[in-house]
Amino acid sequence: MTCESTAPDEAVWRSYGTRRRSTRTVRVRTSAALVAVTVLAVLLVPPLVQLDQQAVDLSAKLLPPSWGHPFGTDDVGRDLLLRCVYGLRVSLLVGAAAALTATVIGTAVGATAGALGGWADRALMRLVDTFSSVPHLLLGIFIVAMFRPGVWPVIVSVGLTHWLSTARIVRAEVLSLRSRPYIDAAVSGGASRWRVAVRHLLPAVLPQAALAAVLMVPHAMWHESALSFLGLGLPTHLASLGNLIQNARGSLLAGQWWPTLFPGLFIIVPTLAVAGLAGAWRERIDPRRRSELML
Repeated sequence: MTCESTAPDEAVWRSYGTRRRSTRTVRVRTSAALVAVTVLAVLLVPPLVQLDQQAVDLSAKLLPPSWGHPFGTDDVGRDLLLRCVYGLRVSLLVGAAAALTATVIGTAVGATAGALGGWADRALMRLVDTFSSVPHLLLGIFIVAMFRPGVWPVIVSVGLTHWLSTARIVRAEVLSLRSRPYIDAAVSGGASRWRVAVRHLLPAVLPQAALAAVLMVPHAMWHESALSFLGLGLPTHLASLGNLIQNARGSLLAGQWWPTLFPGLFIIVPTLAVAGLAGAWRERIDPRRRSELML
């Protein structure tokens, strides 16, 4: 009786696991395709079509989407598709630079806190808690407001406000690694804390830090877009996605929806694509999540 009831349960679990792996495969392939299209558009379109070649044509301003202009035109008659591609390029470069800055700071703080322990760990974590108590956007506005609108103030602002989660992740990983037998063997062999941190701990946490950096790129793009929308981010002559949305506010109130919709989609779609690939990456480097998928 027990064997007969167990067999259907196993079949159900196998079927569930198969459907889950199939759904994961479709999600990863779709995300990879979207990321590939995004990268190709960013790399190929700007060299082929110069932004200053998009002549202002007031007779064609705010045209709805059509075959000639798939995304329509903006308020001065420029093709919105090309403007969005240029905006994505600018926002992506700013987001990648800011994410790299935040990852370097967070990895350094987290690895130092986890490796040293004691009063250094407590002091650094109190610093993290202090920064976490202030909203990211508010702190970013305060930092950007001290400089003129430009690329570097935005990168510095995002980098200084987004390293906290990376520091916590790296610290937790270092603390778990310190109890491993090979770390105890290195310490017993006379290795200094600096050597243990550089030769053993830091290489082990680099996959987690790289994953945090990848996930931070779309978040940094959103932060840059928010600052540019508020008029505190990139200069208005740069076609960033935040500037495009900010310039389209009047058009939206007048009933023209496309100048706002398509730049917003250029922020949302890459974010979902990166999140899908990052989820697969997390499952690959985390043995517990990988074992759950094998059920």
